[in-house]
Amino acid sequence: MDNFLSVLVLSVVLLPLLGALIAGLLGKKMGVLVTHRITVTLVGVAFLISIYLFQQMIINQHPNVNHLFYTWAVGGSFQFDIGILLDRLSVVMITVVLFVSLMVHIYTIGYMAGDPGYQRFFSYVSLFTFAMLVLVLANNFLLLFFGWEGVGLVSYLLIGFWFERESAITGSLKAFLANRVGDVGFILAIAAILTYFGSINYPDVFRQVPSVLDKTISIIPGYDVSVISVICLLLFIGAMAKSAQVPLHVWLPESMEGPTPISALIHAATMVTAGIYMVARMSPLFEYSETVLSTILIIGGTTAFFMGLLAITQFDIKRVIAYSTLSQLGYMAVALGASAYDAAIFHLITHAFFKALLFLAAGSVIIALHHEQDMRNMGGLAKILPITYGTFLIGSLALSAIPPFSGFFSKDIIIEAVQLSHVYGASYAYYCVLFGAFLTPLYIFRALFMTFHQNPRYHNDSHHPVKESPWTICLPLIALAIPSIFVGQILISPMLFTQTKILGNSIFVLPQHNVISEIANEYHGAELMALTAGKSLTFWLGMGGIITAWLCIAMYPAWAQFFKTRFSFIYAILLRKYGFDEFNQVILVQGTQNAGHLCYDVSDVKMIDGALVNGSGRLIRWFAAAARRLQTGYIYHYALIMVIAIVALLAWYVGGF
Repeated sequence: MDNFLSVLVLSVVLLPLLGALIAGLLGKKMGVLVTHRITVTLVGVAFLISIYLFQQMIINQHPNVNHLFYTWAVGGSFQFDIGILLDRLSVVMITVVLFVSLMVHIYTIGYMAGDPGYQRFFSYVSLFTFAMLVLVLANNFLLLFFGWEGVGLVSYLLIGFWFERESAITGSLKAFLANRVGDVGFILAIAAILTYFGSINYPDVFRQVPSVLDKTISIIPGYDVSVISVICLLLFIGAMAKSAQVPLHVWLPESMEGPTPISALIHAATMVTAGIYMVARMSPLFEYSETVLSTILIIGGTTAFFMGLLAITQFDIKRVIAYSTLSQLGYMAVALGASAYDAAIFHLITHAFFKALLFLAAGSVIIALHHEQDMRNMGGLAKILPITYGTFLIGSLALSAIPPFSGFFSKDIIIEAVQLSHVYGASYAYYCVLFGAFLTPLYIFRALFMTFHQNPRYHNDSHHPVKESPWTICLPLIALAIPSIFVGQILISPMLFTQTKILGNSIFVLPQHNVISEIANEYHGAELMALTAGKSLTFWLGMGGIITAWLCIAMYPAWAQFFKTRFSFIYAILLRKYGFDEFNQVILVQGTQNAGHLCYDVSDVKMIDGALVNGSGRLIRWFAAAARRLQTGYIYHYALIMVIAIVALLAWYVGGF
């Protein structure tokens, strides 16, 4: 049975890769129709296989499958293998990834119709799915890093897909460079793991953790640090870049320069969730470093609150949702820092559905308005785009954590978990995520009211009237709206509170950190949790955000202008995104350029070219000119030189005695 499951897992990974190769190499010859049929079918088959694997691992409770396919390289006593780990965590992840990817593939048929790069886009999206599946199913750090770099590379290609636009080139380059910063930490972490554990295979590393707890490393002379803490911190630096945590978040809003389908895939279930998944997978390491857990709590809380504030000032509908993703990733990071790994993955799952729904619904609006993304040029679309409006509303309610929508269950658990955590920084993180519960509905319903309500502000061309999107766009919206409503209440008990949790032993939590078990004492079912939501402050903060957005946007727009004027200083800071872009441009970009020019002007031009190369030439010419002056041709000059030389030799000889 294990061998059969291993073959199925390999098929799940290779089917999207096959689709990518076919679309990329043969797409132009086959045409658009055959290309999208092949790629959608292959991803669909992979999704069906993942459902079967889900049934075997979760429902039938099949033991974990750790299968080695072949040895890639051997170096001394180290062996680098290519293998997969199919357990409860990985099977849940691949099911979610493939479902969202399948919806994006179908959606792309309608969204990218007529684009000259149609086949190339399908190739990239399938390749992106392949890289994420490798990342999730890897059983060692080497293969994990391969998938890690794969999603980074393909995201660069997808964000810069419309490479004729300078903004797309800039956005893809910023994403690539920001992720390279995190990759440095990730590579160093793998090197440290190989050094101290002698292996990069997950089971071997996790098994040896107790024996490494007492080991220290002296990074600064005279100051010893726990090896586990150093490794976890380096791993989290990698996660910070991939999952866009402050201050390595700057690339994520720029990813909006890519087509909307890839915005949905990057933000919902693939690249940005890779860091969250990785930390959850490495819970046997992170649990033994409270220092790093505190760091995660503080950074996650900062990301959740302060990135949510930025969404309020945006007018590009996709950027509003992008900053929402940043904020929600902060919530997931806070859950990780509070050791509520199951809750982080639970929110990752619910977020995947409603965030993909919001992006694809926004894309439907953009298509209807002929690629208009500024919400100031929208309005009054609720009656014209009823399916898009209804699904966007469902996504907004789920994001805002309004019961009984899915986001309510996962976000509420995270807020409760961090409140119960005793790790340093938990109080700060708690207030960040608590007040974030007000910001989230404020910015998403601001977008909803500006886009679908108020008076129309768009230009309605009689030759290209505004109308509802085709079925290839509407079908994925409806398919994603269903789990956005129900998946939270269906999964909350088996994910968090049953004796045999869905994630099972894939997650490791120390007893003193197990906040989920404390919440379980007060949990009495999803229905009662939704019905008693009115007793919690989180619910009323969410409702307050919706009402505030309704008053300031739909009812009294002058209020928004009043607050903007009254708090102009804060508004200016938010418009400049706290100065991160300016800092990066002035200090990092221009600073690097200035340092390069300085090195060139001083080291290269003056020292190497001027002093060594040209200087040595000038010195030789000077000696040559001096030597030429000695060659006069007069015998008495030569005799004088000989006399002087003899006198000098005698003086040296006599002085020696």
